[in-house]
Amino acid sequence: MATNDSVKNQIANKNQGSNQVNPNNLGLKQLLSTPTMRKKFDEVLDKKAPQFMSSLLNLYSNDSYLQKAEPMSVVTSALVAATLDLPIDKNLGYAWIVPYGGKAQFQLGYKGYIQLALRTGQYRNINVIEVYEGELKSFNRLTEEMELDFEQKQSDKVIGYTGYFELINGFRKTVYWSKEEIEKHKKRFSKSDFGWKKDWDAMAKKTVIRNMLNKWGILSIDMQKGIVEDNKDPIEKANEFDEQDIIEADFSEVNDDQEIDFSDAQ
Repeated sequence: MATNDSVKNQIANKNQGSNQVNPNNLGLKQLLSTPTMRKKFDEVLDKKAPQFMSSLLNLYSNDSYLQKAEPMSVVTSALVAATLDLPIDKNLGYAWIVPYGGKAQFQLGYKGYIQLALRTGQYRNINVIEVYEGELKSFNRLTEEMELDFEQKQSDKVIGYTGYFELINGFRKTVYWSKEEIEKHKKRFSKSDFGWKKDWDAMAKKTVIRNMLNKWGILSIDMQKGIVEDNKDPIEKANEFDEQDIIEADFSEVNDDQEIDFSDAQ
């Protein structure tokens, strides 16, 4: 976050006739209160921008780990979610903003993948569920024929996950991943354990549905963007905004306990 001295220096610059500042010198509240950032969110979300920006501040204020990340990376991650029109409330599971190496990273949740798929209008059904001990009777990896008996559940022990979708044209796809296969995939491709530590089950479902859709599903432009952003390295994301390291700002001191009204965002 910006220190009081840096804010005073910015105010001094304003008094000298300049209202351009480096966003890396501002805290999240100060960033979101600038005309540049308000305009960005307004262009993407229109009338929903004030509510989204308020939810971002609420998320940030209640996450001590996220507060350690660079505020600008938090904003850029939030803009990705805004572009995809997905809520960032981590309890909903559509999209997350998580800290990684001092920067915030956008992550698409498994519910986000399902939501983007349904928006294409090409999917009749799509889902991913846990498979409990005793439920799996057989699975043919070649034909992908699967036999489940939910009445034979023996315990609450999860042994794997299955994903399924059916397109409007009748094409169907079923996949099954054992818990061991998911763990192996996690160790090979996951850059951080943060999401897995928070909700292993949600991340496992995301792994199954993302790979299923990426290999066999119909991907809209938004789905392609979501997959690309979900796989990007946080440092790579931050570098994309190096050229935008100067923003317009109307200066006023913003306290951590001060409420910001986003309703006049233009």
